[in-house]
Amino acid sequence: MTSIIKFTALSGAHDESPPCYLLQVDEFCFLLDCGWDESFSMGIIENIKRHFHQIDAILLSHPDVPHLGSLPYLVGRLGLKCPVYATIPIYKMGQMFMYDLYQSRHNSEEFDLFTLDDVDAAFDLIVQVKYSQTVQLKGKGHGLTITPYAAGHMVGGAMWKITKDGEEDIIYAIDYNHKKERHLDGAVLESLSRPHLLVTDAFNALNVQARRKERDQALLTNILTTLRRDGNILIAVDTAGRVLELSQLLDQMWRNRESGLCAYSIALLNNVSYNVVEFAKSQVEWMSEKIMRMFEDNRSNPFQFKHITLCHSLSDLAKVPEPKAVLASVPDLECGFSRDLFVQWASNPRNSIILTSRPAPGCLARSLIDNLKMPSIEIEVRQRVCLEGEELEAYWQREREESMAAKAVDKEAELSEDSDDEMETDAAQNSVPAKAPKHDLMMVEEAKARSSFFKQTKSYPMFPFKEEKVKWDDYGEPIRPEDYMIKEILPVEEKQETDAMDTATEPSTVPTKCTVVTQTIPIRCSLSFIDFEGRSDGESIKRILSIVKPRQLVIIHGGTEATNNLVEFSKKTLGISNDKVFAPRVGEHVDATTESHIYQVKLKDSLMSSVFFSQAKDAELAWVDGQIHFSSATSKGVVGSKEVPVDKEETDRVPVLEGLPTTQVRGHRSVFINPPRLSDFKQVLTKSGIQAEFSGGVLVCNGIIAIKRTEAGKISLEGSICEDYYRVRQLLYEQFAII
Repeated sequence: MTSIIKFTALSGAHDESPPCYLLQVDEFCFLLDCGWDESFSMGIIENIKRHFHQIDAILLSHPDVPHLGSLPYLVGRLGLKCPVYATIPIYKMGQMFMYDLYQSRHNSEEFDLFTLDDVDAAFDLIVQVKYSQTVQLKGKGHGLTITPYAAGHMVGGAMWKITKDGEEDIIYAIDYNHKKERHLDGAVLESLSRPHLLVTDAFNALNVQARRKERDQALLTNILTTLRRDGNILIAVDTAGRVLELSQLLDQMWRNRESGLCAYSIALLNNVSYNVVEFAKSQVEWMSEKIMRMFEDNRSNPFQFKHITLCHSLSDLAKVPEPKAVLASVPDLECGFSRDLFVQWASNPRNSIILTSRPAPGCLARSLIDNLKMPSIEIEVRQRVCLEGEELEAYWQREREESMAAKAVDKEAELSEDSDDEMETDAAQNSVPAKAPKHDLMMVEEAKARSSFFKQTKSYPMFPFKEEKVKWDDYGEPIRPEDYMIKEILPVEEKQETDAMDTATEPSTVPTKCTVVTQTIPIRCSLSFIDFEGRSDGESIKRILSIVKPRQLVIIHGGTEATNNLVEFSKKTLGISNDKVFAPRVGEHVDATTESHIYQVKLKDSLMSSVFFSQAKDAELAWVDGQIHFSSATSKGVVGSKEVPVDKEETDRVPVLEGLPTTQVRGHRSVFINPPRLSDFKQVLTKSGIQAEFSGGVLVCNGIIAIKRTEAGKISLEGSICEDYYRVRQLLYEQFAII
């Protein structure tokens, strides 16, 4: 492969932090995923900032927060403008993930890292693609193509194949699942054999999964046991990814009368539950073949739930009769309804809490998974409460002051606008003696003041009237939207219901504050972890690698022990040499370029202006006499409105090529590049009116000139010196790129 390939881990290397990587193919740089952890660590953002100006495109593999969580921040705060490529479900479900995350944080704390407008702006950059759709990049990426393939794990999950000019390819495949599930088919990584470079993860390299039947039976037993003792069940799930598999499974369990679950309630609780289910109904084509056949034959949609109640708040959940099972977001228990229910239900021995995925170390859910027998835990209980008493009065006082200040500013602006319009009127009034204003019914004092020797016209009482000045601008009279609003008249009952809904769904209209209280929560409930992550286990990962047989391998996103285990397997079992298996740490660079004599240099403008290029097929070639030196790179760049440090290592290792002075340039023999085939050259001669025929592998022109290819591969021209000889030689020279 003749391309320069470099890989840099910005996050998710030798640990379980979110995946975020920089892949450089020649001059084009891909950002592979841009996840964010549960604590919104700024270290990931700082690593991205160092390479911010290099990013030309972003490839997203899954719709959850660990794979695209920092995208709204990059767009809203740092001003990212490059295209983002993702499948259609990632576009839709990714929005649901980010909406739910923002609302969950906003409901319990002052969250200002990004807004819902930033989320919308970020997803407006996404270019939606389908599986196996080849996208040809333009500009700097000319010659590059990207293609997504099914990865399983979540609806729309993608493995990306990156190809340069039809050469060998690069595969980026993390968090894939080769097994068929209820709503998804498995990954197709086995079909992408012998890639030049495979980037894959070691997250589950040491994990051994239970059989699917045993896992489902354990879930059913846990649910039945809890509900039969009048306890509630909290199942911590994500917003719009793995929750689809679990909700479909549970709805099937509830439909089965023999299961004994029909008498109990089940609910799906998150801020966007209705939208998630509606989107899932519309994405049947992205799911398993079984679901597609059911929909085509019977028009039955598996996400048309019969037993699951959709809830958007704790007040909605309170209306669901107990005992009940609740699928609540988020899975790490760091915020959202799952954390609220954990605080409420953990102390009741009749209840159960089921964790379905392993988040990053340090969050509440991971602490519980690592120690399921924990008697109690100390956590921060964050709430948003309404202001009362003196705080409420102080709030309204500030609001009134701000409102008055805003009105004063608007009034000053209005007066300044009117002053220009009234200049001519004021000048006219100054030239005429001022008269007393006529207003209202005539007053006694005013009537007395008017008595004089001269006769005056009789005036009649008038009501006050002030003529409004019509404002004009360059486009005419300004339009007031309120003059054209059509007010809807609602029935009294419907209006009352609407007002009640508005007050319930818009807590921002009521002044609130966020409180944080540290509490020790006794864990008396049943606590268990059932793996519904939907990833391939260690044994399957190794078997798939044996089938794919990559020439070079980059292992990322896994603990140090798991990463080293997969590295050893690749070297010993797969037979990949030591210098072809890479396991970089965060911040380390990997050079996966195959050819040893390919270098990347920067060309000075003075050099480019003095070089003459010759066309050779799709390329232009030139002879350069120059010298290389390393320039002192700047150490800062501008991202958004701030200066940020730029990776010196990255800028310094690209040398600059500048031309030699003309006094030092030595001449060189002409180099003939791109030799033609004799059969093609025969057609050129025929078009030019020269008779050409093959005789024993020799091309004979007009019976006097012979053209043949020597054993060394060179083309020789023989014949008597004449006008035809020079014509044939000129035509032959024109087929070469001569430098």
